Amino acid sequence: MPACTQPPPNPNPRANVPLQTVPVDLPRYMGRWYIIANIPYFAERGYVGSYAQWSLRPDGQIDDRFAGHKKRFDAPLTEYHFVDKVVSGSGNGEWRVRLFWPIYVTQLTVYVDPDYRYTILGYPDKSLGWIFSRSPDVSDEVYRSLLVRMEAMGYDTSRVRRVPQLPSQLGKPGFVSPG
Repeated sequence: MPACTQPPPNPNPRANVPLQTVPVDLPRYMGRWYIIANIPYFAERGYVGSYAQWSLRPDGQIDDRFAGHKKRFDAPLTEYHFVDKVVSGSGNGEWRVRLFWPIYVTQLTVYVDPDYRYTILGYPDKSLGWIFSRSPDVSDEVYRSLLVRMEAMGYDTSRVRRVPQLPSQLGKPGFVSPG
């Protein structure tokens, strides 16, 4: 499939309702977040054991490191480094992510649970989305509840793919095949 192919139209009746960011306590939000599920962009496809590591920089920006193993847990760890900037007035819920100069994308924090164990990030047009957890494994009940949240926000949750975080998850129903 060519990289520029557009996804099918979003059938969710709330597809055109704009995403709303939530306030984020940045110091509490920093650290490692495992990618439990996503509607991936092309560079994320096929990764297992993937996570984001966020850390505040002295200049107020955020070091954003993506890491994961391509297709197999015994494959070398691939890492990408981005620099993010919080959008003023967003309550720390909207970030501009510099993929490479001069290309920036908008990342929206649309949910954080009160204990900062789970978060949902979105992209303004809902073509991309992520479910993150502080732990590499979440129960099916928690996962379903986070999908329900995404559905209520207008996401086409049929496009969300669960990312294997542990070798024991490979091949299990509901997890994306890294092949």
